[in-house]
Amino acid sequence: MKRREFINWVGLGFLASSLPVALAACSGESTISANASSNDASKGWQKVGTVKELDKNGQLLVENSPIGAVLVVGTSKAAKNLMAVNPTCTHEGCTVGWKSKQDKFVCPCHGAEFARDGKVKQKPAKKPLKTYLAKIEAGSVFVKTA
Repeated sequence: MKRREFINWVGLGFLASSLPVALAACSGESTISANASSNDASKGWQKVGTVKELDKNGQLLVENSPIGAVLVVGTSKAAKNLMAVNPTCTHEGCTVGWKSKQDKFVCPCHGAEFARDGKVKQKPAKKPLKTYLAKIEAGSVFVKTA
């Protein structure tokens, strides 16, 4: 083998061995940008609406969110006090509503009442409402199973 052929083979080998590294570096950048936009979803947080929707009535009812029915109560001004529950009454499945003046969730079908933390205050319901963690971030409302 001549010296020129040897150098060509070494150069070609170097390029061939560098190619996977270059491809991995290029695809890593697109993976990072894709993960940045779904960062909350990967941590279990699900977007259920916008701050504008929440602030309109002080509550946000989403029946078909990725984690099921969700009722978020509060405003962006009092983000620390956000509450989120599954609004399905544990008695017979009616959708409970939030009564802000009475500080409780009330079932319109049979009068069951639930406290802010979802616990039963008045029967006929025997089980508490399922609760979620809630937060506001970048103009959106997110919930996560507790």
